[in-house]
Amino acid sequence: MNSSIAFLCFLLPILFSVTSTLCTNSEGNALHALRSRLSDPTNVLQSWDPTLVNPCTWFHVTCDSNNHVIRLDLGNSNISGSLGPELGQLQHLQYLELYRNYFEGKIPEELGNLKYLISMDLYDNKFEGEIPKSIAKLKSLRFLRLNDNKLKGSIPRELTTLSNLKVLDVSNNNLCGTIPVDGPFASFPMERILKTTDSAGQSYKDWCHMTLDAEKNKLRNR
Repeated sequence: MNSSIAFLCFLLPILFSVTSTLCTNSEGNALHALRSRLSDPTNVLQSWDPTLVNPCTWFHVTCDSNNHVIRLDLGNSNISGSLGPELGQLQHLQYLELYRNYFEGKIPEELGNLKYLISMDLYDNKFEGEIPKSIAKLKSLRFLRLNDNKLKGSIPRELTTLSNLKVLDVSNNNLCGTIPVDGPFASFPMERILKTTDSAGQSYKDWCHMTLDAEKNKLRNR
């Protein structure tokens, strides 16, 4: 019996180490897949070496004590390209900072898999398409800044379930439709939502025939 216990005590740390390495390798693979999609004229991503055991020594990547990637800081880095589904594999990510670059294409639905995400800053890029409804799965999310892109469609009503959301900015996009006012939306400054324009400079309510349902009084612009 004692020998069995001793063997287990010896084996468990090894299994934990192998599991941790596999996790960090998958995260490194995900980041390297992202790297392959990007143009990096100033070599910001030069340290992203896929042959390393994990990505924790890469610049602009922060890990926790278990070598899980928890932060990706690529804001204002003169990077262009698109995001892919591989970002959804960074399951411990808390901060996704990609602002002020030249990212284009759609925001991946797979970002909804980042259940620990606290901050998503994708503002001042060239993202197109609709705001993914899957963002509503991010129950830890506190900061969502998607302003100054080319997003279209409406604000997903599902986002009203994000009870921890403190900051929302979707201004200066091509959004259209009904503005939610439930949940955290009741406390958001309207200028962060209404100051959203299309390419001709028309405001949200001017070109969308927007309907704004307020809790205390209903204001309808048709």
